[in-house]
Amino acid sequence: MLAIAQMYIQGVSTRDVEKVMAEFGLESLSSSQVSRAAALLDEELEAWRTRPLGPFPYLFLDARYEKMRVGGVVRDVAILSAIGIGEDGKRSVLGLSVALSEAEIHWRDFIRSLTDRGLHGVRFITSDDHAGLGIARKAVLPGAAWQRCQFHLARNAIHHAPTLAIRKAIGRQLRAVWNAVDLAGAEAELARIVAAYADSAPKLAQWLERNVPEGLAVFSLPEAHRRRMRTANPIERAIQQELKRRTRKIRVFPNEASLERLATAILVEIDEQWIAADRAYLTMENRDG
Repeated sequence: MLAIAQMYIQGVSTRDVEKVMAEFGLESLSSSQVSRAAALLDEELEAWRTRPLGPFPYLFLDARYEKMRVGGVVRDVAILSAIGIGEDGKRSVLGLSVALSEAEIHWRDFIRSLTDRGLHGVRFITSDDHAGLGIARKAVLPGAAWQRCQFHLARNAIHHAPTLAIRKAIGRQLRAVWNAVDLAGAEAELARIVAAYADSAPKLAQWLERNVPEGLAVFSLPEAHRRRMRTANPIERAIQQELKRRTRKIRVFPNEASLERLATAILVEIDEQWIAADRAYLTMENRDG
């Protein structure tokens, strides 16, 4: 039963689990039995999801969508997840939540669940501009500065560019903003870009002026921390890509429990790998500049 459960959390579909078990003479194994075997893990996974937290100065937040049956209808549901950087500079997967959407109430409930478990000391949050997250983080973590992911900002800017030539140039131009020595230099570089497009691409210029400043909060951090904290790529590479790899064979999850079980098992595995590696993500002695 434990072998069946392990295959399930490794992303093997229930049908493929049945085929493997059939090789061992378990011809009568059903999909419901596979699901029940995976449910054996629920108590351990729930303990991990509700474990006490502590101080984490830096926080990454992100969301990924999976298909799940809700009331007999297949819907896209969000897996909200959080990574924290502790006072020792090490990464930790703090938790996850399965929500029907990225509405403010779901983000607020998720972040509140983290603080209820003891999360405190958050000074800086990096994320994409997720729907509902802005209001939620201000309500639950009002003292934390917010950094909008520079990678997604640059990609969005490309989508707003009106011509192929501008699409090719805008990424390079924004890199000059991201790589400025300080905030004043970044703002000056942004002003030059906005002015350059004021006549030839006025809508793009307006978008840049309104949105790019949200990606400059990282200049308030020590220089040694900026590159690590300026995008949400760490959570996307570590969590979202692994979730995608392990869930792609399960086209539609039958219910919330099955999705939460598999997603939690994957995140537990990632968290345990980080603990075993015992490596700092940031040198926190530099956090005060």
